[in-house]
Amino acid sequence: MSETSRRSTWLVLGALVAGLLLGALSAQAGAYREPLVQIASTVGGLWLDALKMTVIPLIIALLVTGIVSGADQARAGGIAGRSILWFVVVLTSSAAFGALAMPALLEAFPLPSSSAEALRAGLASVDSAATAASVPTVQDWLRGLIPTNPIAAAANDKVLALVVFTAVFAFAVTRIGVEERQAVGRFFKGIQDAMLVVVGWVLALAPIGVLGLAFAVGAGAGGSAFGAVLHYVVMVSLIGIVVTLFGYVIAVTFARWRLGDFARAMIAPQAVAISTQSSLASLPAMLDASARLRVPQRNADVTLPLAVALFRATGPAMNVAVAIYVAYWMGVDLHLGNLIAGFAVASIASYWAVSLPGALSFVTSIAPIALAMGVPIEPLALLIAVEVLPDIFRTLGNVTWDVVVTGAVAGGERAED
Repeated sequence: MSETSRRSTWLVLGALVAGLLLGALSAQAGAYREPLVQIASTVGGLWLDALKMTVIPLIIALLVTGIVSGADQARAGGIAGRSILWFVVVLTSSAAFGALAMPALLEAFPLPSSSAEALRAGLASVDSAATAASVPTVQDWLRGLIPTNPIAAAANDKVLALVVFTAVFAFAVTRIGVEERQAVGRFFKGIQDAMLVVVGWVLALAPIGVLGLAFAVGAGAGGSAFGAVLHYVVMVSLIGIVVTLFGYVIAVTFARWRLGDFARAMIAPQAVAISTQSSLASLPAMLDASARLRVPQRNADVTLPLAVALFRATGPAMNVAVAIYVAYWMGVDLHLGNLIAGFAVASIASYWAVSLPGALSFVTSIAPIALAMGVPIEPLALLIAVEVLPDIFRTLGNVTWDVVVTGAVAGGERAED
């Protein structure tokens, strides 16, 4: 994480704290309270709408460019192909774990009912029509996977159907001629880059938008909002920690390293990951750790750069967990179909996810999952402010798994002394 990005992150976090505090204190403002809340809600709502308008174009552009480039890399050689296969297996398992573990965690460690009710009161302006949505039958859910009109699916936020269509289209692109494939790839890469610039502009205004949204929430929820946010951070971070610990199991069973050797080799990469919150910045330390663990250099030189570019082991689990937590906050009942939809989108979208800064990744990764599950995405605008804390555990787990998969792809083979 760059120094500018770090300052921006802490500025947004400060805006969240200030907004919640000022909102809680607005009860003392008398007749001025309601106008202040309306102004704050309007400012925050405008910023939120600007953020939401980027989601659908980004889903399409990121998925197409990711699948096309991933297919090209898989063609490059056996090590790259095996690496991508490992990525798919781990990411799918991660999404499944998040969908199963987060409801269990919330059942075991629920948010105090008073805090939950207060927070819902503070988020009363959020459209929670999803709570009244009927539960589709299995037949309806399966029929809904194939959009008869992809444009209508995009317009109506039918994200799972849109992801299915986009993935099919992208795989079709990988089967056409090289020149045509490159032309399509450049077109969608241009859309992706342009939309990321737009998102960057919107996020530059995040302190103002988060301040407005947090003020409105604080005015309705009072001091209980702080406890709810802390509970969220702990629950989501726990998911990331458990995913990281699973990496140690794979290190022993598939990479065939001694647990102590692996743990010692990972000290330096993990320290860099925690201090920088950047997998890319951790790459030199990961290469050194792989050498210490005697991974053949030909494997490390292919798998680790691919992992840094494409592989976020904690992402699917933590992203699904965030969407489930938002549903829990908002009182949205999640049924099996909702969870399967979230799992599917989290898995597919993560297979060829590109490396993005924390706030950008938060928006582009979690909003599609929430939309597919029928969960309001408005609360995500507040959670951007505290993403700096779970992001530490995201990066820690991702760096750990990057080295683990590098060893697993090598299949226990050791470099010569």
